[in-house]
Amino acid sequence: MNHSEIERLRADTPGVSQRVHFNNAGAGLMPYPVINALKQHIDLEAEIGGYEASNREQERCDKVYDSVAKLIGAKRHEIALVENATVAWQMAFYGLDLAPGDRILTARAEYAANYVAFLQRAAKFGCQIEVIPDRADGSTDPDALEQMIDERVKLIAITHIPTNGGLINPAEAIGQIARRHAIPYLLDACQALGQMPVDVNRLGCDFLSATGRKFLRGPRGTGFLYVREDWFDRVEPPIIDHFGADWVAKDTYQLRPDARRYETWENAYALRLGLGAAVDYALALGLEAISERAFALAAHLREELAKIPDVTVRDLGTDKCAIVTFTHEAHDAAKIKQAMAERDINISASLPSSTRLDSEQRNLPVIVRASPHYYNTEEEIERFCRALRELS
Repeated sequence: MNHSEIERLRADTPGVSQRVHFNNAGAGLMPYPVINALKQHIDLEAEIGGYEASNREQERCDKVYDSVAKLIGAKRHEIALVENATVAWQMAFYGLDLAPGDRILTARAEYAANYVAFLQRAAKFGCQIEVIPDRADGSTDPDALEQMIDERVKLIAITHIPTNGGLINPAEAIGQIARRHAIPYLLDACQALGQMPVDVNRLGCDFLSATGRKFLRGPRGTGFLYVREDWFDRVEPPIIDHFGADWVAKDTYQLRPDARRYETWENAYALRLGLGAAVDYALALGLEAISERAFALAAHLREELAKIPDVTVRDLGTDKCAIVTFTHEAHDAAKIKQAMAERDINISASLPSSTRLDSEQRNLPVIVRASPHYYNTEEEIERFCRALRELS
C-alpha cells in the first residue's frame, strides 16, 4: 500500500481524526461503507418497520453469506451468521459428543472463554484436557501433537492467534494432522480474520469461529461459524429453534440441510449488513496486502519499543502478526493504558486470566497490548513511543 492509498483508507475512517487507534485486536475502527450500511438499514427499519425492512433487503442480507464464504474459501451453505465468535465456537464445541476418557487436545495459549468450556465438559462428562507442548519459539508443536494422537482423542481445538501477543500458531500443520487421523478440528480464528488470509481448505479445520469487530473492522455483535459440509450429518447443534429445524410432524423435527441450522430466528439485520460491508471492504483491499502492511507496522513498533529503556516486548513466535505486547519495569499496564488514553491513544491490556496457562508458564503480569492495522501510520507509532518515553 502506498502513501496515497493509506490516505484514502484514512479518509474512509472517521475515527483516525480523533485519536491513534492501536486497539484493533479489541475492536477495529469501522470505515464509512460499514457505518453507512448500518445507518441506512436502521433508518429503513424506522421508516417502514423491522420485518418489512429485512424483507426488502433480503437479497443484500443473503449476499453476506457469499461474502463470508469467499473470505475464508468456504461454500455458502457452510456458513452460519451468529451474534459473536463465542456463540459460534460454543455452537460447534457443545454439539460434539464427548464421553468419559475422551481427550481434548489444545494449545498452551488457548483463550479463557474456550478453556472454561473445556473445564465444564470435563467436570460433567469426565473427558480429559491435555495441552500440546510448544516449540522453542513458543508456538504449538505439530510434531508433539502427532505423538499425542490415539483413538481417545476426540477433538483438537486451538486458537490461531492468541489474544496476548503476536504469535501465529501453525494452524495448517495442525490441520494436516487432524485430517490424517480423522479427528474433528475446531479453530478459533477471532484474531486472525481480517489481518491475514484465512482459507479453511488450506487450514484443514472442520469448524472455524470468527468475529466481525476486530481486524475485519465490522460492527460489534457480529460473528460467524464455518462448518465443513462433511459434518452436517454427523453432529447436531446443541440448541435449535424453528429456524434451525422444521417442525414437520407432531413428534418430529428436521434440521435445515445447511450450516444455518446453527442460527436462530431473530437477528440484527443492520449488523449483518455491516458485517457484509466489512468483509467486502477487506476483500477489495486484498488480505495479502492487508497482512503485509499490518505486520510491517507491528514489526516497526516492536523495533521502536525495544529502544525504550525498561520496556520488554513479550511476543512469541517466529513469524509475528499485528498484535504487540510488552511490559514496562517502572509502570504497570493500567497506568500506561490510562496515560495513553489521556493522550488520545487507544491501547488495551491483556490479563493473565485471559490466557492463564501461557501467562503462568511465562510468569507474565498484566501486559500492554498495542495492535496497529493497515490504516495506521508510522507517524502514529512514533507518537505512541514518544508518549511512552515521556512517562514519569
